[in-house]
Amino acid sequence: MKWYRKALIGLCSLVLLVAILNIGLNLWIKSQLPKIINKKNDSVYNITYKNLKVSLWDGDIQAYEIVIVPKAKHLNTINKIGIYAEIKSLKVDDFKIWSILFGDKIKAQSITIEQPKIILYTKNEKENIRESVVSSFDKIIAASDVFLHQCELKIVHTKTRKPILKAHNINLQLEGILITKQTLDNKIPFEFRDYAFSCDSLYFYPNEFYHLKTKKIKGSKTDVSVNHFEMIPEFSRREFVAKIPKEKDLYTLKCQSIKVRKMDWGFKKNDFFFHCNVIDLSQVAANIYRSKEPADDITKKYLYNKLLRDLTFDLKVDTLKVRNSILEYEEEKSFDLGSGKLSFNSFNLTANNISSGFKKKNLPDITIKINCRFMKSSPLEVNWRFNPMDTSDGFNINGTLTNFDTEKIVPFTKPYLNVTTKGIMDEIYFDFTGNDQKASGEFAVKYDDLKFTIYKNDDRKKKNKLLTFVANIFIKKDTKEKVKDTNVELERIPEKSFYNLLWRSISEGLKKILV
Repeated sequence: MKWYRKALIGLCSLVLLVAILNIGLNLWIKSQLPKIINKKNDSVYNITYKNLKVSLWDGDIQAYEIVIVPKAKHLNTINKIGIYAEIKSLKVDDFKIWSILFGDKIKAQSITIEQPKIILYTKNEKENIRESVVSSFDKIIAASDVFLHQCELKIVHTKTRKPILKAHNINLQLEGILITKQTLDNKIPFEFRDYAFSCDSLYFYPNEFYHLKTKKIKGSKTDVSVNHFEMIPEFSRREFVAKIPKEKDLYTLKCQSIKVRKMDWGFKKNDFFFHCNVIDLSQVAANIYRSKEPADDITKKYLYNKLLRDLTFDLKVDTLKVRNSILEYEEEKSFDLGSGKLSFNSFNLTANNISSGFKKKNLPDITIKINCRFMKSSPLEVNWRFNPMDTSDGFNINGTLTNFDTEKIVPFTKPYLNVTTKGIMDEIYFDFTGNDQKASGEFAVKYDDLKFTIYKNDDRKKKNKLLTFVANIFIKKDTKEKVKDTNVELERIPEKSFYNLLWRSISEGLKKILV
């Protein structure tokens, strides 16, 4: 027999042997995979599927119509706990045959999960999610990259049966995953090199008073964008007031878009940090409502210096921008009288050097610049500066309000003070320096033909002629085309906020000049 015939026969025999081994290994691996997935794994989940394909040549495993439920011994039909999921298909790429031959775990380069529908029932404990999700599935399969396509996710509280979180059409690309015994003990139970994330909508229920909603979210390791963010109260104003033992603000927030740029976040050992270059909020509509019917909250209100100084994590935001927005504040003595409203329209804010004092000795001043239209009409500009590391909680704030028609403030003064005003404040200036104890500084105003009307308490539509007459006698009607200035000094009320101190300082300046 000639040599090439021997070589051909030998080659054919080798190919045949490899084919037989491939078929044999495929059959063996197919028989082993169910054992690895269910019998040999010590996770709390049962995993079933309708079809399974294995290719040793390509190093691929594909499974279809997968169902995941807790194992019988962990299944509580009354109070569900854990993951219940249906997955259209799952593909494992470049799996390591030796991990199947000699181990009880599938190891691969990547996993691609198509159209999963996942419900996680939880007691709302952080450890529960860590153990139920990351730790459990790491016992079955490990991959460097995970790709999630068109996922529907819902997290439900086991007792209330209400959704804590809902997310629609999630797409996730997570690369460079590392899970070890050490990482499982960390705040984030795995490490990763990079990620990209998107979802079409999100609903989150953080507490009994509010729910959060968004439309499109896109995120990466460095950038995040959120469209149509909303924080909406769960209760009406009357219901909210009935539920709170002490006075407390009720917030309604809507924002057309939020963009975070060049961020870096994570943990250094056990210390969380969040750093970013810019947070940009566009077209915010913020309403703050306070009822005076509940008892006063007499706890001390700390200034922003201390609040940032005492934050328990490392925060650093180079620039915060709020653009083309509206801010409303409403205060109400009783529901019968209605609320007084202050509004700041066309609101623009730029804040620089926002940092926490966590494990720091020195920080640059935080500077805040604001320009807006007060009560929809008058230009208002404010400059505000303070330093988180100043233990006296010192600050400086100055501003200018021009061409203010005092009738514009009637939506606040009439329901809240039972007073209306007429006249033009041509110019108002203030420059106050203060700390946790007091505030002092300069106040100046120029105004024309100022008049007050005071109404009866028992009939708020009728004018109290006597009080109106007396008030207009004692109040100077104008400054005779000059800017009148005065010095202001007053003690801070510890139970009141920074804004109360600012308002009282302005009010004190007005009182000195008007009367």
